[in-house]
Amino acid sequence: MTPAQAWQTLHEGNARFVAGKSSHPNQDANRRSSLVHEQNPFAVIFGCSDSRLAAEIIFDLGLGDAFVIRTAGQVIDDAVLGSLEYSIAMLGVPLIVVLGHDSCGAVTEAKRTVETGEMPGGHLRNLVERITPSVLAAQRNGLSDVNDMVVEHTKQTAELLVESSPLIAAAVEEGRTAVVGVSYRLAEGHADLVSGYGALTHPAVVRSRLS
Repeated sequence: MTPAQAWQTLHEGNARFVAGKSSHPNQDANRRSSLVHEQNPFAVIFGCSDSRLAAEIIFDLGLGDAFVIRTAGQVIDDAVLGSLEYSIAMLGVPLIVVLGHDSCGAVTEAKRTVETGEMPGGHLRNLVERITPSVLAAQRNGLSDVNDMVVEHTKQTAELLVESSPLIAAAVEEGRTAVVGVSYRLAEGHADLVSGYGALTHPAVVRSRLS
């Protein structure tokens, strides 16, 4: 698939999910058997670990369709970058989706930390520190609602992926891969494209990093 075709497939799957008409593709025994020796996913979905954000369900996908990575607040670390680069270099995936959602607990905690100055303990501190720049960026733009901050964090994360990985950046520049930010609404089930880089025709997406 091209990046545009991959996004269209996800968009159509989400529309089926929202309408309550999911087709549950590629989930039978034959599909399982066909994937024993190889995989060829058409998208990598890097999303929040929230239990309400199961990527394969909200995009109506099946076995072998998506390479999925999840961390709380879709926070980037070296393991995430390595996994994403693997999906591009080894699997040739044409689309990276950064998937955030409203009412995100990790972003809410980062917002609370910025407002109170009280840093959480343990490894949660590391999580909050990685989300804080997005919260501050939202505040600079006059945004105070946590759901607006989630959208900003999704945008910032998509941009950071391209900036942090020369391998991903090269794939985007060459048109082999697109990176998009998608915001999911828990109540309605809609997954809306809010930002991106690459060969997609959409107002939220720039043609390349340099344009």
